[in-house]
Amino acid sequence: MSRSRQASLCSCYYRQMLNPFPDLLTYSMLGPFILRLVVGFIFLDLGMLKLREEKGRWLASFEALGLRPADLLLPLYALLQIGGGLLFLLGLWTQVAALAFVIFTGAELYIEWGAREILKRDLVFYLLIFAVSLSLLLTGAGAYALDIPL
Repeated sequence: MSRSRQASLCSCYYRQMLNPFPDLLTYSMLGPFILRLVVGFIFLDLGMLKLREEKGRWLASFEALGLRPADLLLPLYALLQIGGGLLFLLGLWTQVAALAFVIFTGAELYIEWGAREILKRDLVFYLLIFAVSLSLLLTGAGAYALDIPL
């Protein structure tokens, strides 16, 4: 087969390989919206767990990692997660909250890695919410947000 014939076949092949559902692309702003809501609820829950059911285990893990005073840092950390989760739900300062959550989940990965026997969580969970937070940092709030695109 000649080189020009091969090139034309390749370009023809790629022209036909369009998105299988192009009409759905009109709803692309809903993707970040859905991610923002889910991660917002997750961080609200994580913050509440740190203040209630899992407080003792988190205090022990902070102490084991040398993060002192743990009784001051833990509630502060939990309130930051709750506040950021609320910002995500509202779509307010989404990229700022996403940057904070990228940092938080990096810290959570470190804490979970260092105190696996105390907290017994799955590192893949924190990796997933890290990736979603990073995605929202890069894409913005999406639809139904109070953020105003500049």
